[in-house]
Amino acid sequence: MTFDLIIREARIYGGGEDTSPLDIGITGDRITAIEPALAGSGTDAGAEVIDAGGRLTTPGLIESHIHLDKSRILDRCSASEREGRDHMQRVSAVKQSFTVEDVHARAKTTLEQCLTHGTMHMRTHVELDPNVGLRGFEAIKGLASDYRWAIDLDICVFAQEGWSAVPEVDANIVAALENGATVIGGAPGYDVDSAWQIDRIFELAREYDVDVDIHLDSGLATDAMDIHQVLDLTEKFGWGGRVAVGHGTKYSSLRPGDLAALGRRMADVGVALTVLPATDLFLMGREHDHAVPRGVTDACAMIGHGANCCLSSNNILNPFTPLGDGSLMRMVNLHANVAQRGTEADLIQCFEMLSSRPAALLGREDYALRVGGKADLVIWDAETPAEAVATVAPALFGVKRGRRSFTREIPVLHRP
Repeated sequence: MTFDLIIREARIYGGGEDTSPLDIGITGDRITAIEPALAGSGTDAGAEVIDAGGRLTTPGLIESHIHLDKSRILDRCSASEREGRDHMQRVSAVKQSFTVEDVHARAKTTLEQCLTHGTMHMRTHVELDPNVGLRGFEAIKGLASDYRWAIDLDICVFAQEGWSAVPEVDANIVAALENGATVIGGAPGYDVDSAWQIDRIFELAREYDVDVDIHLDSGLATDAMDIHQVLDLTEKFGWGGRVAVGHGTKYSSLRPGDLAALGRRMADVGVALTVLPATDLFLMGREHDHAVPRGVTDACAMIGHGANCCLSSNNILNPFTPLGDGSLMRMVNLHANVAQRGTEADLIQCFEMLSSRPAALLGREDYALRVGGKADLVIWDAETPAEAVATVAPALFGVKRGRRSFTREIPVLHRP
């Protein structure tokens, strides 16, 4: 068999109990062989060869909740001081300055960072408030086309600053859905009528047959939570498996029994949760001057109750999250620390929240390294998923659609 690319000595994640290194043969954009010491007629003739050296090899990671359109804007709106809570206002004040070219350039830089950290699938949320209109959407549509060689990029459109009393928002969202947006979202916590917004999201989801992904239940008080309306509508309309919510910081304040009940209900109905550790840590508890609550929901606990949970970056280098480099491995390590999860089983579960679990959330049915499957993979400087999470292992090589998409050189010590 003739191959275009051969990965030697890959320790394949998800390959069963036997984790002995194997060779992966790639022809075109598909995996055409997985064998020990791959050999055969014409095996190496003209094929590119990458030596994985027994390192962990996985499908590309999945960023299930990020905001490319408003990343990297700290040069025009700095983060607030420690006690400040005006993050949205700071961003809102500069959104009118966004142009298609500006959004594309900033998002491109962030996207390329994500790529070199092993991300190959992404859902980005794009704001359509009147102060930015459809400019961000047009920019991200162009970016998705430009970088199709490296990533599968889904666009979720929503209003950050209110929808129910802003007719222009509704028109913008409908226009985006008519022109390629594949997911509809929202931020009902910033709306004067949150229930109306959630109803409208599901109405449009059904009309355009798209998935739902809503920013939900930010804060710490649990006396009023919108998740119950989302669960009821998901069940009513049969949208199970097509609905996700992001943040859910209020769930971090629930007593164990209440959290268990919520997790079971989310599992039964088919609503997934994406926890956003960096943003939630940065924003929550600012009214406290001591014993500051973390405000990060324990995704591992929710999985234990049956819910599908993922981890993601959310914002990068803006007032909501003035830190970050697009590394999902850093994000999962952060969550493991916050949630105090350190066993091998815990860390493997954490890795699943960057891989197989968001694959289910995004409907990526062909997400596995197998013969006949897509040739999308990443080689990590680690041997196991648990080691990769524990050490924030760097991604060394990426292959997307059958061709090398990035390389990171392995550091070398120059001893005297």
